[in-house]
Amino acid sequence: MTPFLAAIAIPAVITFGYISLCAVSPFGPCRKCQGLGFALETTRRGKPKRGKDCRRCRGVGRRLRTGRRIHNAWTRTYRNGTR
Repeated sequence: MTPFLAAIAIPAVITFGYISLCAVSPFGPCRKCQGLGFALETTRRGKPKRGKDCRRCRGVGRRLRTGRRIHNAWTRTYRNGTR
């Protein structure tokens, strides 16, 4: 495989992989709370305990992926433009 074909093939595989990931699983774990839905706090003894709910994901632990957000915006714009 020539370097030119590799330079085209590798980003294409990554892009189509991310598109398929967004189609199969549109929600990913929250980056702030690592998918827990809340912050971990520690007591004075060092034991972990549940803290406040995550403001970014509202305590769910899941967020809409960036690619799916872009797809939804494009679909909404297309639908509104073809009415």
